[in-house]
Amino acid sequence: MKRWLNLAFVASCAMIFLACSLGIGTKKQAANVGIIPAPAKMELLGGSFPVGAKTRIVLLGDTKPLAARFLSAGLKERTGMELPILRSGKAVKGAIALELSKDASGNPEGYKLTVKRDGVLISAPTETGLFYGTQSVLQMADARQATPAKKLGLPCVRIEDQPRYGYRGLMLDESRHFFGKEVVKQTLDQMAYLKMNRFHWHLTDTPGWRIEIKKYPKLTEVGSIGNNTTTETAPEFYTQDEIREIVAYAAARQIMIIPEVDMPGHANAAVRSYPELAGGISRRHGHFVFNPAKEETYRFLEDVLSEVAQLFPAPFIHLGGDEVSFGNQDWKTDPEILKFGRERGLNNPIELEHYFVKRMADYINKLGKTTMGWDEITSSGVSRDGSVLFWWRHNMPNALKVGLKEGYPVVLCPRTPCYFDFIQDKRDKVGRTTLLNSIDKVYDFPDPIIAKYAPAGTESQIMGIEACVWSEDIAGAKRMQYMVYPRIAALAEACWTPKAGKHYEGFMSRLGSYLCVLDQEKIYYYDPFNPDKTPEAAGPGKAVKPY
Repeated sequence: MKRWLNLAFVASCAMIFLACSLGIGTKKQAANVGIIPAPAKMELLGGSFPVGAKTRIVLLGDTKPLAARFLSAGLKERTGMELPILRSGKAVKGAIALELSKDASGNPEGYKLTVKRDGVLISAPTETGLFYGTQSVLQMADARQATPAKKLGLPCVRIEDQPRYGYRGLMLDESRHFFGKEVVKQTLDQMAYLKMNRFHWHLTDTPGWRIEIKKYPKLTEVGSIGNNTTTETAPEFYTQDEIREIVAYAAARQIMIIPEVDMPGHANAAVRSYPELAGGISRRHGHFVFNPAKEETYRFLEDVLSEVAQLFPAPFIHLGGDEVSFGNQDWKTDPEILKFGRERGLNNPIELEHYFVKRMADYINKLGKTTMGWDEITSSGVSRDGSVLFWWRHNMPNALKVGLKEGYPVVLCPRTPCYFDFIQDKRDKVGRTTLLNSIDKVYDFPDPIIAKYAPAGTESQIMGIEACVWSEDIAGAKRMQYMVYPRIAALAEACWTPKAGKHYEGFMSRLGSYLCVLDQEKIYYYDPFNPDKTPEAAGPGKAVKPY
């Protein structure tokens, strides 16, 4: 019943949009074709291209077969037909052709898609662009509910598309609750479908350490036990072989995985494993910080980061750097820490924190990586050329202003509307209810923030947008899915579609088709059209304070 209600909504919106003009990028066009995120430019040509048993996928020139394989597999899943992949020196009538274009001036993630009655051509300057073109074809097939029992006709269109931002991200916190490999892969599949390209993986924090480090086995033998709900779990972590598997899986879908190793705070799991690294204890947060006065601390973290750098080919490592004040009270009184600070001219815990962050950021740079960190690192003196700031404190816009004025690249991920652990419906009762991050707020982002807080001339420093899925109140896959879907689709369009091409009504008319995809993938979600039919998935119950 849910699916038919969604389709009815799509049909009604399509009737409304028939009254719209036929200019490029209009609401009507976006609604009819069903692509999320909406293309930068699109023209409806009229008619359709029939996909049938005789249809071929053709690689022109030296185009590699990766995108074609995804397209072939996707069409087989939808239609039951396995379209063969052939190589040819020229376009073939009645085929779906993929071609690496010779135009190097365009956006490397951009693509052109032309669907005519006698054939389809996807061209792009890179394999990434070709992949995104195939995702648009599959979305058009989904908008027409392609099945083995129904003939598929792709609408004739001409699309010239490229992303607004190069960074289109989702962060998943697996320290507080662990979801596992299959859930992560399913998430990556949906990100790829929506043309998102950065998966920020929060692997270490207070409740658990989730990545195998060969040199320090206690991190997983001890530190991976427990989560935000209970201390009584088996070890939950990713082996290095599993990390490599997931990294390769993401790369095939044009997604870069960025690891995060939190420091100098949020260190409880590491300190639980190696108590000699403790930097004091706080009543509320326990052994929250590393000891900044021990060279062993820095050697430990350098060893960890060296192994992490080998596992993740991405040019970035995220070091956290936030909320250190939650647990650094002993930095004011511990004789060893005070002596360490005096010898280096550090007068207070804040200056010591900055020393710690800059030292570790410099080491990440020595590994050939760019340091990423939460916006607290703005005042740490980290290199502008070697660092990226993640602005998360929506109530502290000055952190964004200062970072941009000082020339730092910035990823926008403020708690409102980008924290997906906050509720999306005012009737929701589970978890974080102090902010309402509804779909329309996500979709409207980031232009109001840019207009209000970005100094003139700094917009080019904004790399993109990230949604953050913190898991304090997200104990299982169903709850995680309810919080992520379909807000992730709104975020994807906010990241990709140019400001002038965004139309919330048009997005909502296309969203019904995406909800049908989620149905087919057996992914639970919040249904904005029928919220009573998709009740809020349960959280973990009362969180424990285990450490």
